[in-house]
Amino acid sequence: MAHSRKHWIIGGLLLGAMAAAGCSQDQPQGYADQRPDPGNLSDQDSGLQSKDVLEASDQMAQDLLTNPQFNQSRTQWTLAITGFDDETIDKSFAVNYDIFMERLRTELSEKGEGRITLIANKATFNRLRDQELEGNGDQFGQGPGGPAPAPQAINPDYIMSGVAMDMPNRGTNYYLLEFTITNAQTRVQVWSRHYEVKVAR
Repeated sequence: MAHSRKHWIIGGLLLGAMAAAGCSQDQPQGYADQRPDPGNLSDQDSGLQSKDVLEASDQMAQDLLTNPQFNQSRTQWTLAITGFDDETIDKSFAVNYDIFMERLRTELSEKGEGRITLIANKATFNRLRDQELEGNGDQFGQGPGGPAPAPQAINPDYIMSGVAMDMPNRGTNYYLLEFTITNAQTRVQVWSRHYEVKVAR
């Protein structure tokens, strides 16, 4: 019985080793260098990194979706998400701050569980509609009054906007990213949070 158990253990170890070897062969040599984890910082980079995008959007989505005012609402929130206003001083890295909003948008869509309806940005929606629908919109900008309204368009109850600011010094830069939700009818800011980080320049 003990002899049989010993063979069983050895067989299990061999199978595990073979599986591990197979997995390692599936990934090309240097894969970790070519596809580093976006949640890790890179010693070769400076300024804002992918880790900041992930942490900021995760933090904002978690905070909003657990917010008592949001969860106690009797109606489903309709939310339009705009881009970031870039009020930073240091432009050496040419950061596109809208990437923070875009990842936050997908996080809210994935984790909102039907509690929130995302409304397309009006300018983006009109551009896409004019490109894809026949006989729609003024493609040459010569007609009066701008694009015709969508027949079944839903106006958002809330609008999310962002502001990016920084305070650069010789070796470091402090970034402050503000995320704000405003009631589209009352102009009341119902939710405002920030993500802050100090980075090497």
